[in-house]
Amino acid sequence: MQSSKKFFEWAFDSRAETVMKLDRGEEMSMEKMFISFCSHEPAFVSCGPAGLNASVKGVGFLPKDEYLEETLEAYLKHIASYDPEDKSYSKRGLKLLIEKMYGPDARSRIDFSKLGSLELAKKQSWQNYLVNKEAALIFHQPPMVSYKLKGTIEIYDEVSSGKTELYQRFINAQHDVYHTPSGMELWQKRPAYIFRIEEIYDNSASRNGFGERLIYPAPDME
Repeated sequence: MQSSKKFFEWAFDSRAETVMKLDRGEEMSMEKMFISFCSHEPAFVSCGPAGLNASVKGVGFLPKDEYLEETLEAYLKHIASYDPEDKSYSKRGLKLLIEKMYGPDARSRIDFSKLGSLELAKKQSWQNYLVNKEAALIFHQPPMVSYKLKGTIEIYDEVSSGKTELYQRFINAQHDVYHTPSGMELWQKRPAYIFRIEEIYDNSASRNGFGERLIYPAPDME
């Protein structure tokens, strides 16, 4: 049985390299930019009251819990500095993402046991995950690379819980660190999903793929 390290090298390290290339001002073709999103936008598979469903959603890794509040505080400080006339906002946001998430010195801060996402539609996936927390994520990068993750979904929703949900604020903030801030009033309308990884499979069309289960947690992740 192979290690799941190769999944994280594809899903996290390649994305980190894209972020650092953007920060360095290196040119990237649109084709390579679009391909880099394959590790960011899996299909979320669910089954419940809305029936069997698959929906493409953006995902990202998160800091370990001991770094979550500290990182969120840094994000919020940066977001508060937003000025439409200041063209340096995204550039400063990239440097913050590298410092806290994607730089070589930040790797030890990352929790590779979970992925975070936001629910924007509250339709079939939402209806299913409220009842059945079982989930699978399907990643695909043409023409051959594919991975399947099995696990469970946790929902963090300030509207329904009536309390501050740290994961919900963090994932919304991580999006707004680089992009134009959308405002906390909108954050409350976008619940967070935390996907807890339980199993990883290599579904790639390769000799070592075709549904081969990988060792997880990977003993050689560090």
